[in-house]
Amino acid sequence: MGLILLEALLALVLLVAIVWWTMFSGRKGGELPPPQAPAPPPSAPPVPVTKAPPPAPIND
Repeated sequence: MGLILLEALLALVLLVAIVWWTMFSGRKGGELPPPQAPAPPPSAPPVPVTKAPPPAPIND
């Protein structure tokens, strides 16, 4: 019984170590600052929208 509890404790410690490693071992300065909003694109004249022709009928 004690061996099973020891094994479960070891598995829990290993799980916590893996989670800790993946969460906190990346960037040295912490998280990156939020990205700046991109500059709006230069204004261009609107593009006219054309309607596509209807599909050709299928003859069997």
